[in-house]
Amino acid sequence: MDRIEQLEAFLAEDPDDTFTRFALAQEHLKQDAPERALAYFEDLVATDPGYVGTYYHLGKLYERMGRTEDAIATYEQGIEHARAQKQTKDLSELQDALLQAQGVGFD
Repeated sequence: MDRIEQLEAFLAEDPDDTFTRFALAQEHLKQDAPERALAYFEDLVATDPGYVGTYYHLGKLYERMGRTEDAIATYEQGIEHARAQKQTKDLSELQDALLQAQGVGFD
């Protein structure tokens, strides 16, 4: 049984498990299946908007797909949630990603 099959088995047992859905998205990215990863990430943002880690990875995937405006909006949403939850590390990462997506790099 490969990693995706294992994660899908876990998900079948608990379809609402946020971490398993996030792990599945990440695994699909590793296996070069961005559309499948995108579906999981977008579902996570819709069903568990407080899971802040999703926003960074979804935003990066949007950037990779050439969807810069979607990436910017995603980073902005993540920033709001990170601030509300006082997650300073995530907030900093999201702010940096937002600036880079907007073309304000630090190179």
